[in-house]
Amino acid sequence: MDCFNVVKMRKVEEKKAKKNEECTLDGSVDRKGQPAVRERTGSWFAAILILVNQGLATLAFFGVGVNLVLFLTRVMGQDNAEAANNVSKWTGTVYIFSLLGAFLSDSYWGRYKTCAIFQAIFVVGLISLSVSSYIFLVKPEGCGTDTNPCGKHSSFASAMFYVSIYLIALGNGGYQPNIATFGADQFDEDHPNEALGKVSFFSYFYLALNLGSLFSNTIIGYFEDKGMWALGFWASAGSALVALILFLAGTTRYRHFVPSGNPLSRFCQVVVASIRKWKVEIPSDGDELYEVDGRENANNGSRNILHTNGFKFLDRAAVITSKENLNENVDIDNPWRLCTVTQVEEVKCILRLLPIWLCTILYSVVFTQMASLFVEQGAAMKTNISDFHIPPASMSTFDILSVVAFIFIYRRVLDPLVARVKKSQCPRGLTELQRMGVGLVIAILAMVVAGIVEHFRLKYKQTECSECDGSSTLSIFWQVPQYVLIGASEVFMYVGQLEFFNGQAPDGLKSFGSALCMTSISLGNYVSSLLVTIVMKISTSDRMPGWIPGNLNKGHLDNFYFLLAILTSADFVVYLLVANWYKYIKFEGRNEKLEGCQHV
Repeated sequence: MDCFNVVKMRKVEEKKAKKNEECTLDGSVDRKGQPAVRERTGSWFAAILILVNQGLATLAFFGVGVNLVLFLTRVMGQDNAEAANNVSKWTGTVYIFSLLGAFLSDSYWGRYKTCAIFQAIFVVGLISLSVSSYIFLVKPEGCGTDTNPCGKHSSFASAMFYVSIYLIALGNGGYQPNIATFGADQFDEDHPNEALGKVSFFSYFYLALNLGSLFSNTIIGYFEDKGMWALGFWASAGSALVALILFLAGTTRYRHFVPSGNPLSRFCQVVVASIRKWKVEIPSDGDELYEVDGRENANNGSRNILHTNGFKFLDRAAVITSKENLNENVDIDNPWRLCTVTQVEEVKCILRLLPIWLCTILYSVVFTQMASLFVEQGAAMKTNISDFHIPPASMSTFDILSVVAFIFIYRRVLDPLVARVKKSQCPRGLTELQRMGVGLVIAILAMVVAGIVEHFRLKYKQTECSECDGSSTLSIFWQVPQYVLIGASEVFMYVGQLEFFNGQAPDGLKSFGSALCMTSISLGNYVSSLLVTIVMKISTSDRMPGWIPGNLNKGHLDNFYFLLAILTSADFVVYLLVANWYKYIKFEGRNEKLEGCQHV
């Protein structure tokens, strides 16, 4: 009887303890759909699993991507311009698929399910590439080096290759924007300590991404440069498989947000309702517009968005007309006639983000040169130290080391210093928009430096050696400054961009916010490809093979770099105007101190 009483008392105590457990304030739930308990879900335990997952997945992706331009020239038999264009198109497609992943995540599947499915596709693509390379492509054995290119391939082998790399593009593209947002979901931004953790997470996320690519750029890149392509691809496939297993292992500890439905229909409802009321007078006081309680707002989680000025025409969608007052049950329940302020502000938010996003595309044109023209430029330089050969693609190691260094320099030195100089109550120094502007300036410097290096590479080109086409006596280590500058610009641009788009996207469109970062890179690759094509067409003549020919010693790659510097400078001027015009989103009940940090 005493034992029975003890057990009963323990059960009562457990129930009391569960009642006293603190739940998150941001509306997140556990895997069973119940309010997430702070102590048992999310925070740094779940975030670290996601960071390790990101590092391994990045290792796998760059194990293919970083040397893809060399694989296309040495194994698939393409020339430099064709290979650079195909890499740009492939990389662009990776990030276009991020929109698909974001749409499925925000609308129907949720971030966890979307990440798991697309990671599985990623693994299948890598295994397929490894098998096709081993059996069909790297033949005869030992080919695929700079001195021993492979022969022609059958249509089936080529088709197998392209299917594999585009499965990789689909898997990685659909996964990337969701894993970043899913990691941020593990922190309750309405809790003071966890809100700071969320800000730090994006820096560590980008750090994990770069550490993963460090291994692929050095170790895997070295073996691939030596012609051991299948081995490099198998290592990538193994890394992606381990990443997927680790991700699934944390299933019980993750926090989730319930998908909010198709955003396209919500946007259309606002536009249609605005057009229907194009003659209706808009009240001067935003409080007179239609809104529901945050807890009833299924489209935006638990937080309403406060009304802002601008795009006044859209406010008509939230105006309650006399007809709707008289026929309340019919019209207020019809979102094609009457929308909430939050729904209207969602549309305004996206419209405000788009000009900022457009200004980041040209930066991505600069960034994508690192995976294409920087590699080709390095291959045409002196790549030996004694008997040791330096793979041109491995020079991106300096970019990664620069990212690692500048993340810590910015977080530990520059950010606190700027905050102290500004004498701001905000715990952060530069805003996200200011950091993105700094990133653009550093990118301009990187292109100028790359052009100067190419100018001197041409000055020291080898003209007497008949077997040295495209080579120069200038050491490949002269490329280090341009890689370091690109790395520094990434810390300001891409980390700031991740924080900005994630923070400024409405609650029901967080994955879309991260996808905007990815599609910026995507369009940057497509614009780069288009720019190379246009430049080659204009610069090619009977006496001149163009700025970027197969033999770089006969071209003027330096002019192309200087052209990018000029275009990016013009883009920076436009960015300053757009950033000054931008108005930050304001959520109902958001900490006022945090709002005070949001000024250009």
